[in-house]
Amino acid sequence: MSTLAPSRTTTIHLREATRADLDALVALEQAAFASDRAERRAIRHAIDSPSMTLLVALADDASGAPVLVGAATLERRRGSRRARLSSIAVAPSRIGLGLGGKLLDAAEADAAERGCSHLRLEVRADNAAAIRLYEHRGYRRFAVKPGYYEDGMEAWRYEKALQGQGAPDRSRS
Repeated sequence: MSTLAPSRTTTIHLREATRADLDALVALEQAAFASDRAERRAIRHAIDSPSMTLLVALADDASGAPVLVGAATLERRRGSRRARLSSIAVAPSRIGLGLGGKLLDAAEADAAERGCSHLRLEVRADNAAAIRLYEHRGYRRFAVKPGYYEDGMEAWRYEKALQGQGAPDRSRS
């Protein structure tokens, strides 16, 4: 899909996930999230589904072999011009290097390329780093979902119009 350089020393390659990435994606979920992890079956479904895009970020390890270090999952519904970013996962060793932003950019581009005018997402109310990223990138909070996560934490819902295509659509998703 594309090649990006989030730090001075590491080049990141982004592409759509394949079934060969399944084990690495499951391991990333385990490493990146303490709870609310996607199960293997759900990840496999995202890879295979025509209404979803699962993007992966790969970096070369010390030997030059590609290692999966991040992922972003997008969902689309037939008849809707809104896409939903259901997950961005970054390997703990890569946090703070701008990879989340690169995955967000790629997710927005993918949604726009597939005809979507808006991108929505939910984020834990206590995830200050992610909230800063989304707000810095032009996302606007439009709702709160109490008790959304397994541990009872609320979710803040955000939306952004893609490619300057108007005001946020506030209808139900």
